[in-house]
Amino acid sequence: MVPLNPPNNPARFCHVPHLPTPKKMAYPWTFTFLCGLLAANLVGATLSPPVVLSLSAEVIKQMLTQQLKNRDVTNTLQQLPLLSAMEKESSGGISGNLVKSILKHILWLKVTSASIRQLQVQPLANGRQLMVKAPLDMVAGFNTPIFQTTVELHMEVEAQAIIHVETSEKDHAHLALSECSSTGGSLRISLLHKLSFLLNCLADTVISLLTPALPKLVKSELCPVLKAAFEDMRGELLNLTTVPMSLNSEHLKLDFISPVIDHSVVHLILGARLFNSEGKVTKLFSVAGDSLNLPTLNQTPFRLSVRKDVVTTIIAALLHSGKLTVLLDSVLPEVARQLRSSIKVIDETAAEQLGPTQIVKILSQATPVLILDQGNAKVAQLIVLEIFATDKDSRPLFTLGIEASSDVKFYTEDNLLVLSFNGIRADRIHLMNSDIGVFNPKLLNNITTEILTSILLPNENGKLRSGIPVSMVKDFGFKSVSLSLTKEALVVTPASS
Repeated sequence: MVPLNPPNNPARFCHVPHLPTPKKMAYPWTFTFLCGLLAANLVGATLSPPVVLSLSAEVIKQMLTQQLKNRDVTNTLQQLPLLSAMEKESSGGISGNLVKSILKHILWLKVTSASIRQLQVQPLANGRQLMVKAPLDMVAGFNTPIFQTTVELHMEVEAQAIIHVETSEKDHAHLALSECSSTGGSLRISLLHKLSFLLNCLADTVISLLTPALPKLVKSELCPVLKAAFEDMRGELLNLTTVPMSLNSEHLKLDFISPVIDHSVVHLILGARLFNSEGKVTKLFSVAGDSLNLPTLNQTPFRLSVRKDVVTTIIAALLHSGKLTVLLDSVLPEVARQLRSSIKVIDETAAEQLGPTQIVKILSQATPVLILDQGNAKVAQLIVLEIFATDKDSRPLFTLGIEASSDVKFYTEDNLLVLSFNGIRADRIHLMNSDIGVFNPKLLNNITTEILTSILLPNENGKLRSGIPVSMVKDFGFKSVSLSLTKEALVVTPASS
């Protein structure tokens, strides 16, 4: 397998903040180093396309069936010009003239009822094409001035076509329908009811003329409708996959790249772009390479696979990081008391400086990193925490760099994919700068976790509540979807009934 070209270096998301020159600083290189380690988690996702919508042959069948109904295919069948087609078949020769004289005595001949019994979509042996079979079931009637009885014929014929991947002159691959025709082996025409000898003879003549004429009519009259319905279906798929998803002030747009037919599955390979509020592309997810690591359906009708770096970017866009500034005594007096007590252990003088207007500032320093395991997800964040003694101070007492992590829960709500952080942990704390001397930041582990839990966690979960629209998969007619996680992607499939 040829690996895809890797995306831009994920480490570029990490940037150490420009801080005032401190009196004392501990481990100035640590934050940059940790940022590179966390960003490295994204590299493992480069073998798969950013987004893949995988559809079973059953879903393709259902969509194509619906588009045929929308185009009123039964009306097309009922309007088949049977009589004129028979006249073409009877032209030429003595027998042709005889048949023409017989046909002149037919007052009318038309399809009175028609249906497609059950559309079939099946893979061909090469595994790169799908065969579409449309079995037609029709009843036609005709009458003559000599006999008042209507003669009814039962007609069965099958239209066939091939779905394949076609590359245009501009090198754009797309799904196409071709080779639409009717096979002679599927043709059956019979008299519904036995009548008098003369009528039976007339019916036999009509059947002999319809036998070569009907397949030609299917190709000339039905195949254009089948192709048009297929184009409608293809357009619908493109519309479903390219609707922009609003993510607070930004939006994510999926881009159709190419289709892949793999036996009974049609994969739609999608790229993605993130736009800011001004409409400028801020992040591009593309796919390149001669071979793709495509998912399997595992007997589900469809599967939407979203690569983890795309999910990470969605999370970051929903969070829309900014600096949180909180007057701790006013908002969380108990936390303010705990902070004062924790600092007192380190420096009593510094603790006494904390006034009623003490300020806590929290800045999410880098793009969160999504870490996936089979069935579990965790988000790692790099956070800067600044403590100011009063709202008049321009310099913090100290600044901490925090490696924080949260377990992530994904669930669906109506037409939204919603996620939330289940708690937040300060896994590692690093002293970035200090005006109260160098100290062991582990002494502040408990209060740091309390501050993040009380301030940052509710703020982030509030932003995540807006969710991600998943109407694309629900438009396939399933009432609900289920979510699962692999090491590389978030997977959306129909919920089991």
